[in-house]
Amino acid sequence: MAKGALAFRTISEAADELGVAQHVLRFWETKFTFIKPMKRAGGRRFYRPSDIILLAAVRRLLHQEGYTIKGVQKLYRESGLDRFTGEDRVPDGPPATTGAPSPRSAQTTRRLQAALADLEAAKARLDALLGAA
Repeated sequence: MAKGALAFRTISEAADELGVAQHVLRFWETKFTFIKPMKRAGGRRFYRPSDIILLAAVRRLLHQEGYTIKGVQKLYRESGLDRFTGEDRVPDGPPATTGAPSPRSAQTTRRLQAALADLEAAKARLDALLGAA
């Protein structure tokens, strides 16, 4: 069964979707500070839909448009995420630089992180129960 468009992807799923090797994604994380997948205990990566959009843009810039790594880094510094995605805002990612304050407050971020932790703990309990059955 295929995952939904908003589902998080493992590194192997992201690599398959983008048509690159897993080690390439890990390498890009070291070169591009804006690529920050969620990491769980043990360092397992989960890519959000916004991460997949950014990775696809990086792949396009490097492989199709002929940019170098330094060129992509410079483009990001000068243009922000707008040039990468062709959108004003990347879903689940930082807003484009407009001078306006971020709509997501620190308190909201903490609440969302706590809710995510609760959901992950519930999933772990369910997985354990299903595994014991």
